[in-house]
Amino acid sequence: MKVGFVGAGRMGRPMVARLAAAGHDVGVLVRDATDDVKRHDLEQLGATVVNEVTDLAAPADVVLACVFTDEQVRQVCLDSPLLSDMPAGSILVVHTTTSPQTIEAIAAQAGHVEVVDAPVSGGPPDIAAGTLTLFVGGTDDIVARLQTVLGCYGDPVLQVGPRGAGQAVKLVNNALFAGHIGLLAESIRLGERLGVPESTLLGALPQGSATSRVLDLVAATGSIAGFVEVAGEFVRKDVTVVRDIAADLGSDLGSDFHALDDIIEVLNVGGNV
Repeated sequence: MKVGFVGAGRMGRPMVARLAAAGHDVGVLVRDATDDVKRHDLEQLGATVVNEVTDLAAPADVVLACVFTDEQVRQVCLDSPLLSDMPAGSILVVHTTTSPQTIEAIAAQAGHVEVVDAPVSGGPPDIAAGTLTLFVGGTDDIVARLQTVLGCYGDPVLQVGPRGAGQAVKLVNNALFAGHIGLLAESIRLGERLGVPESTLLGALPQGSATSRVLDLVAATGSIAGFVEVAGEFVRKDVTVVRDIAADLGSDLGSDFHALDDIIEVLNVGGNV
């Protein structure tokens, strides 16, 4: 397939590598025409670098957006000629964790373009291994058409409902993930007050009934602070989205809602837990 890619950063670059290695014709948008280092790196992966949205969109069967924030999704998908320049019957896939309302706004403007939301769970090592989890919202036939693209780096590729459902599932996932981080941080504090070092706890707890994905990730980095240093930027952004959408919906997450605010504060001060 001819695949256009927007957002070849920490997460996007290994996606581009997997797509190109699988034989897809991948074009990547790099707005800074003077960034020769990034251009060379992407070309070494087998991608073609373009500097204009039109050059990316016009030939594409599928365009993948993997930018960082909701605002950037809106800039790329709503405030640029991306949708109008994509061919009839082509597909826009939004990998960014964003608001379901943003996905609906894009779909309302898409016209002849199919819109699918496919937020991800995992990181660059999962992409490199082809084991990234994708929560996909879209119709059966469109998701089936995307399998040869999304399957390059996603396994499992989970169709969780119609358009927008992917974002909803990812936001629930993020709320639980953040709650686990907060509970683990408090539990580590308890252990230290009992005289057990954090390193000892992180070595022992994954072997017991308290084990979890969060505990495994934190143990792999060696400390809560180390985990925040590696993943804090992403967790902070996703937790903020959860908090804001819950507030917009008038949803009361109880103590978990307040825990999200506490976790954001922890992340904002760089893991000073």
